[in-house]
Amino acid sequence: MAGQVTDHRAIVVPLRPGLPSAHALRAGARIALPRDARVYQIVFFAVLLTFGVLARDFTLRPAQMLLAFAAGLAAQAAWLRVKGLQHKGYLSALVTCFGLAILLRADSLWVHPLAACLAISAKFLLRIGGRHLYNPANLGVLAATSLLPGAWVSPGQWGNALAAAVWFVTLGTVVTDRARRGDIAWAFLAAWLGAIALRVAWLGQSWSVWLHQLGNGALLLFAFFMISDPMTTPADRRARVAYAVGVALIAYAWQYLLFRPNALIWALFLATPAVPLINRLCGANAFAWRATSG
Repeated sequence: MAGQVTDHRAIVVPLRPGLPSAHALRAGARIALPRDARVYQIVFFAVLLTFGVLARDFTLRPAQMLLAFAAGLAAQAAWLRVKGLQHKGYLSALVTCFGLAILLRADSLWVHPLAACLAISAKFLLRIGGRHLYNPANLGVLAATSLLPGAWVSPGQWGNALAAAVWFVTLGTVVTDRARRGDIAWAFLAAWLGAIALRVAWLGQSWSVWLHQLGNGALLLFAFFMISDPMTTPADRRARVAYAVGVALIAYAWQYLLFRPNALIWALFLATPAVPLINRLCGANAFAWRATSG
């Protein structure tokens, strides 16, 4: 109507008391989600171990798992007491025990707990610059298979189903992103699968050989949960990529030139001593877990 004034101001409808705002919900979600990548590793390892025991019928007895966890946590507590350190590092010890339970197989009950003790003890004994040198699970598996009778690693235990590979990549990506080490996992996979592709093309093999590697759960487990350990990998991003390529080339030579087993585990073990030197040359800041209570 003529002369009528229309008010175009927005009408603000107040929220009902007790209902949180969208900003508050997002902030609460960020607070609720753990910031420490080891929490995600533990959850995912628990899922993988449960899947392995229940669905894949692995040759792993419950007693072996229980003894591995008991020995690993006891070793962590004992070394903390001996060194007079504050009680932390139990999350890392759990990750190590899960890794041993998933990767290591043995004919007896004493191999798993002994490997767990060796792996945890190495964190306190093999140190350079105030940091442990080796990935504990890598060292524990290698020590068990090399020094203890009746111990082995079964690379094909995860099968080659594409669905399982997708699960490994999905879960592994979350963990490596939280630990800011996704670059080394993907660089290693690109180098390893690229080398296998060249070999397939050179030998005129069927590309199903390459697809078999692509769906190898053990390969993806190594890439996303072992070589990507932020405490034992180079701190500089470019150095990490070069390091990943180097590990892949060592593993390729170990498996296809020397025809030796457990190529990935041995390659990481052989390359690890170079990490302190790489960090010194690059001058990068060492990694620290976001949460230090575990």
